[in-house]
Amino acid sequence: MVAGQLTTSVAGMCEELAGKVSGASRPVVEEVASRLGQPLRVAVAGRLKAGKSTLVNALIGRRVAPTAAGECTRVVTQFRYGPADRVDVVARNGTKHAVPLDANGMIPTTLPIPADEAAMIDVQLSSDRLRDLTVVDTPGLQSVNTDISDAAREMLFAAPIADDVDDDSRAAVESAEAIIYVFTQQVRADDVEALQAFAKASQQLSSSPMNALGLYNKADKLAPGPGQDPWPVAGPIAGDQAAVLRRSVCDVVPVVGLLAETAEAGLLTAADCEALRTLAGLDEDKRALMLASAGLFLSTEGPVDQHQRQRLLERLDLYGIHFAIAHLGANPHLATGELVRLLFAASGFPRLRQTLHQIFGVRADVIKAGWALARLDAAAASGPAADRDLLRGAVESIVARPEYHRLPLLEAAAQVTTGQVALPEAMEAEVARLALTDDASVVLGLPGEARPQLRRAAIEAAARWRAFANGGATPAQARVANVVHRGFHLLAQRLG
Repeated sequence: MVAGQLTTSVAGMCEELAGKVSGASRPVVEEVASRLGQPLRVAVAGRLKAGKSTLVNALIGRRVAPTAAGECTRVVTQFRYGPADRVDVVARNGTKHAVPLDANGMIPTTLPIPADEAAMIDVQLSSDRLRDLTVVDTPGLQSVNTDISDAAREMLFAAPIADDVDDDSRAAVESAEAIIYVFTQQVRADDVEALQAFAKASQQLSSSPMNALGLYNKADKLAPGPGQDPWPVAGPIAGDQAAVLRRSVCDVVPVVGLLAETAEAGLLTAADCEALRTLAGLDEDKRALMLASAGLFLSTEGPVDQHQRQRLLERLDLYGIHFAIAHLGANPHLATGELVRLLFAASGFPRLRQTLHQIFGVRADVIKAGWALARLDAAAASGPAADRDLLRGAVESIVARPEYHRLPLLEAAAQVTTGQVALPEAMEAEVARLALTDDASVVLGLPGEARPQLRRAAIEAAARWRAFANGGATPAQARVANVVHRGFHLLAQRLG
């Protein structure tokens, strides 16, 4: 990972602090410095059968995480970059058990030790997508009205900080820096409760909506009829769910995870495409009968054997098969690569990738630095009195620098979006945009405007927030307003 300006500064500060603080606080400072040099850790959470592992495979670009229930799906699995593929099952006593990937290149469904004795599965992959991102796949949340599983809690909020997990370092833990929460169908009360449980357990900026994203998976199930487009329905529903979860996530993105996995992991072969092309050539009545249900697709006699049809269902489900056949019917000579690109677009994954880049990728430097400072501030509160002033003074010295204003802005946005500081909805949304992106046109809600108009709008926004801080705001609102005022002032300077 290439360190950014903020993480580099905080790492340098930690190096200085390590020589000044007592032995009680030094391990925390050193652990924070170690994590600053590692990729952003994003944990994927959600209930059972929400499609978390399918989406993890799409994010990684390889089908490595098993999607069917097995011993390994009961254990937290960490995917990180390594020079060669390697899988280690780490026991709770710190010992490691190396296991090979199976014949399909996936993590074995059975473990060399009992699942309840396994602390985690550590997977290193030579995938460029993991150079700047560590993905943590957690066991599914338990049934309705239960808390997050012990394993999910341990990994999300107590992840090992070092590559080597031994007896002595097993207890040294750190929190996840960002969370992706996967759900299907309508958000239920216990989905909200689960996200609140994550927030309560982490007590860090990773529990803020600024660092949490909701994924509305299996959006194809919203299609009004067989083969019909689900997106006119999925988009508005995802917007409604974003409103329900606005205190927990910054956005909700609808996706069809299975299509994304198939496209991103290169699972659709030329033979698959030829089978689909053959089905596209059937007469309309025969094709409609086969595509009426999964059962009929498998049982109806036709020119494609049942094994191949089963494979198509596993790769595409009925929606993807409908979609592919429609395009092959319109263009019989469509190449496999072009069909995969069309399926990828139909999965909704391009928007997800763009959203992840905006809220996690672009902001990785500020997310990691904010997490580190929050960790040091917490250490100051709970550690020896002699270290308190040293740690807090160092944190304040970083936050006070104008070039690091994104840090207090992130904290202010977290307070507003979680409801700790109440603001009118329009003002709350403006704070969130300012913290989430560097794109001035998005922040100011003026797409396509020229720089002079954007600068004038930023100056007006700064004045508006300053007036709010000085006239009628509560003390808590005024503190947030002053931070936001400064953010718009610096934005105007950048546009000048």
